[in-house]
Amino acid sequence: MKNKIFMYLFFFAVLFIIFQYMNEKSIFEAQEKKITSLSEKYTVAQDSLLNMQSLVADLNYFTLQGNENAMVYLENTGRDPKAVEAFVSDAIYDQNLEQGGNPLVPFAGINGTMLVNKIKFLNHRWLLADFSDGKYWGEMLLEYSFNEASELELHTLGSLLYPQ
Repeated sequence: MKNKIFMYLFFFAVLFIIFQYMNEKSIFEAQEKKITSLSEKYTVAQDSLLNMQSLVADLNYFTLQGNENAMVYLENTGRDPKAVEAFVSDAIYDQNLEQGGNPLVPFAGINGTMLVNKIKFLNHRWLLADFSDGKYWGEMLLEYSFNEASELELHTLGSLLYPQ
């Protein structure tokens, strides 16, 4: 009788050990799949991030802050590129307050006065400006420079008005 009890206990222990082994094995495999999946997602995200950083670097090349040569030129003239951007932007936006609209915009407003809305610096010499009267809009290329008296000079090089 004792032998039968020990035999049943032995079989029960073996079955329990097999059950535990199979359960742990399935948990381990599920975790391995999850780790593999997350590693693949991480790799894809890393590649995507590198691509986006490369794209941002390419897009920032034609900006004052992204163009090393333009920044060196301004620094050699004793000007801070960020301060130049702020100063020129303020000067252009301040001209929006003049009677009849911004004088840099070569078009008369049809639906109101033409005002400069947005500015993008290309380098130490040129910038793009977007203008609108609320209904009609366009873009222009401006040249900016500082004369010997350190006064800002702005000239419209070209412009276009988009058709309605």
